[in-house]
Amino acid sequence: MTGVDDVIKRVRDLPSLPAVVVELMASVEQEDIDTHALASKITLDQGLAAKTLRLANSSFYGMPAKVTTIHQAISVLGFHSIRTLVTACSVTASFAPGKDAGFDLEAFWRHSIGTAVCARVLAPYFKLNPDTAFTAGLLHDLGTLVLATGYPDEYRQVGAHRQQHDCQAAEAEQAVFGIDHTAVGSALAAHWKFPLAIQRAVAGHHQADAAGAAATPATVIFLANVLAHALDLSEQEDDQVPPLPLELWRSLTLNQADWYAVFERTELTFHDMCQVLTP
Repeated sequence: MTGVDDVIKRVRDLPSLPAVVVELMASVEQEDIDTHALASKITLDQGLAAKTLRLANSSFYGMPAKVTTIHQAISVLGFHSIRTLVTACSVTASFAPGKDAGFDLEAFWRHSIGTAVCARVLAPYFKLNPDTAFTAGLLHDLGTLVLATGYPDEYRQVGAHRQQHDCQAAEAEQAVFGIDHTAVGSALAAHWKFPLAIQRAVAGHHQADAAGAAATPATVIFLANVLAHALDLSEQEDDQVPPLPLELWRSLTLNQADWYAVFERTELTFHDMCQVLTP
């Protein structure tokens, strides 16, 4: 049986993100960023620059005129949005498509992107940074990807355990690996030097705490994850919607019109994001 230590070692053996992404994530609390130098670094990576421009021109941002350069993208969208785009493009490109037929990589990314989009839409209602929420949403299930691509035989056992016991993925992963995707994903976020708030959101996205207007990023990712499942964004036949505790639901400050707006905005922008971010 694969041990916890082996799983964590595999996380630490994963390649680092590009230097420009590490620099971007280290700049979360900085105000004096040399955006011209940063734009030049992004431009040097042709694949990353192309994806960033495609995303900048998507309906997600609704630019009135076509954005043609990274410098222009930064000036129009702002540094924080560009940081999110570059990080998202790099993360989704860090894992090659798996050869194991037992894991649906496309469905995985559809759900991750759907959660990220929904988290970004929800963030303003809870006075949270939308770009941080998006990044945490995109990363929230990366531990699943580590387990499924690194241990395909064992991960088939996770699927079998879920069917036999009719349980959520985290419970089945604990039974097979002795660790679940939230802990693995948090370790990967730390390995990649993401901010502590994102690490905590990844680690706690299955923990439902009362929200109100002062929700934590982890609570918003919990909600976004539930909604992405409920909206069937992954298009998986056996997808399960995690339970939403009544106490959490009652603590939310959104009214019916707010929820309709969240659903509409999420679905409108989801497909554009998938076209750009899906590996």
